[in-house]
Amino acid sequence: MELTIEQLAKKLGGSLVGPGRAVVNAVGPLGSAKPTDVTFYNNEKHREALGTSQAAAVIVSTPVEALDKPQIVVGDVNAALIEALCLFAPPLKGPTPGVDPSAKLGRSVVLGQGVSVGANVVMGDNVRIGDGTMIGPGCSIGENSTVGSHSRLDANVVVYHNCEIGNHVIIHANSTIGATGFGYSFIDGAHRLVPHNGGVVIEDYVELGANCCVDRAKFGNTIVGAGTKIDNLVQVAHNVVIGKCCLVAALAGISGSCRVGDGVVIAGQVGMADNLEIGSGATLTAKAGVMNHVAPGEVVMGIPALEYSKARRVVVSTMNLPKLVEKVKALSKRIEQLEAAENDKK
Repeated sequence: MELTIEQLAKKLGGSLVGPGRAVVNAVGPLGSAKPTDVTFYNNEKHREALGTSQAAAVIVSTPVEALDKPQIVVGDVNAALIEALCLFAPPLKGPTPGVDPSAKLGRSVVLGQGVSVGANVVMGDNVRIGDGTMIGPGCSIGENSTVGSHSRLDANVVVYHNCEIGNHVIIHANSTIGATGFGYSFIDGAHRLVPHNGGVVIEDYVELGANCCVDRAKFGNTIVGAGTKIDNLVQVAHNVVIGKCCLVAALAGISGSCRVGDGVVIAGQVGMADNLEIGSGATLTAKAGVMNHVAPGEVVMGIPALEYSKARRVVVSTMNLPKLVEKVKALSKRIEQLEAAENDKK
């Protein structure tokens, strides 16, 4: 798609500062934007890069003085950026409604209107798929599972039996929903698997990245709350309950029976012990090793995870250890010299 800067400003609901006749056809970052790109600016530390950017126009929240390029002034730069990216997204052929001839459907499968079922899909008995949902090639959906309306399962997603996927859910390629949880008891000299007879519930507007695993519960359900977004390569263990509108970054691991409140941010490579309560609005920073409950709104970091200000003091103290060691060596040497001098007096 090509738009004049003036047309783009109207579509973004912004006001234009400067000329608007130039044509743009893509979004680019400040440093590498081309003369036919629109870029964005929402952080003062990038002011120098803005001045040298080759972009045709820039999306801003407040006009930037002495800038020699058109500015599209909007209330929320991030929201406008999302809209611009959607406008200039490369055109792709959408899914074709219908069932590919290579798909194998079990008994009593119910497909809603406009459903697209790709090549080599396998569905067990009593599967139900809602209106407008796309099931990508190579997916497997176990018996008695449901997928809601206007959802999308990309290639090779596996949904085991007795799982429930909501409406407007996106599950990226190669993720697995409903595998048996990692629960064993040591009996008669061997690890014996505890049966996992529960299910998984993925609520509406959830997005799961590629290669995620959400394990089924021992009893009841493992639950991912509405609006939660989960990155690639995340493990959600059995009987976990994740609240609404949480963010979980790549390589995080949430152990069995943890309860995560609403609006929690779990950064990359966070590891959690089992049976923890993470309060709503809490933030677990990158690589945090969470061993204890976290209060609502609390920020924790480190291994083991500590309250943020305390963890920072620990980090600063650790960084000062080399100086402290040298100081201790110097003091020890001084003490030895004083003791030697005292001995000489005797």
